[in-house]
Amino acid sequence: MAAMKRVRIYTEEDVANHKSANSCWVTCRGKVYDVTAFMPDHPGGDDLIMDHAGTDVESIMKDGSSHDHSDSAYEMLEEYVIGRLGTEATVVREDWEAPDDFHPEDTDSAEDFEKTQFLDLRTPLLQQMWQANFSKSYYLKQVHQPRHLQHSARLFAYDIFEVCTRTVWYAVPLIWLPIAGNLLLRSMLQFNGPIPTFLSNPLLPLSLLSTVTFDAFAKALPCFFLGNFIWTILEYGLHRFLFHIDEILPDHYAFLTLHFLLHGIHHFMPMDRLRLVMPPVMFGILQAPFTRLAYILFPTAVANGIIAGSFTFYVLYDCMHYALHHSKLPAYLRHMKKYHLAHHYKNFELGFGVTSKIWDYVFKTVLPV
Repeated sequence: MAAMKRVRIYTEEDVANHKSANSCWVTCRGKVYDVTAFMPDHPGGDDLIMDHAGTDVESIMKDGSSHDHSDSAYEMLEEYVIGRLGTEATVVREDWEAPDDFHPEDTDSAEDFEKTQFLDLRTPLLQQMWQANFSKSYYLKQVHQPRHLQHSARLFAYDIFEVCTRTVWYAVPLIWLPIAGNLLLRSMLQFNGPIPTFLSNPLLPLSLLSTVTFDAFAKALPCFFLGNFIWTILEYGLHRFLFHIDEILPDHYAFLTLHFLLHGIHHFMPMDRLRLVMPPVMFGILQAPFTRLAYILFPTAVANGIIAGSFTFYVLYDCMHYALHHSKLPAYLRHMKKYHLAHHYKNFELGFGVTSKIWDYVFKTVLPV
């Protein structure tokens, strides 16, 4: 049986953006109406409708001094209904402060869905996103209001896909640190001379480790540190301009679903232990264009050193990200924990740095905590 399509859900901001003669929306009793086609036929003239375009008209329709509308008028209005106003959750707020021992209360899944009609945490989320019938404005308001469960909410109905969306934190260093180490050794060896490619002999650097000279080490090390620095820019840039691409995100279910998979799920369920670090496949896809660019811009030896440094700092970033959500930390990291949690629970439009605030200061996106 096909799933029943839900009534489209809008926000007051959506309605307020439609207040012209070419597109005139109003709300009444919680429903949203597109009355553009009705304006020329309105007995009181289209000017009266335009005076209240983009707003709620329930009070004016009941105002006897203006014109008390009959039941027939309300029945006629129903011909122009296009959706309803959504009910907002209110977890994120400007006065939020993170306690040292932060343990949010679990969300009542049934109550939450009944109230917001957004996503039902009891059923796979991805299919709901794909079939969803809410506006981008409503999606962005809801996805940035955190929910909490003792377990990970399912994204997929099938286990074979679901397992790919869940990643334990220690998978990141286990997978990417050996790759970073291999690339750094290759960088040192390549400063001495050409060596076979990774595909032809992936373990070659280990067998030639004793041949690495101090001169090669001294040349590879600055490349490694440059990679560390480049990662800090990528960390900030990807977080702010890709994961939080909210303003220019097209209002289409496919793009909303992609946004949800990339980062929305993390803001929707920020304390989910199995979705705090990037799945290896996701990072593999994201790193590909940047590593390719490095090989285009720099000699192979330099590029390998830079990529090794970037991968190492990526591991630091993802492990630290997990720790900021779920670990007891020393003083500096405790401050960064409060800073990052404030990004989730206070203001998601500021505070994009995770390992440090350097680029938040540079680009004036520091979040006061």
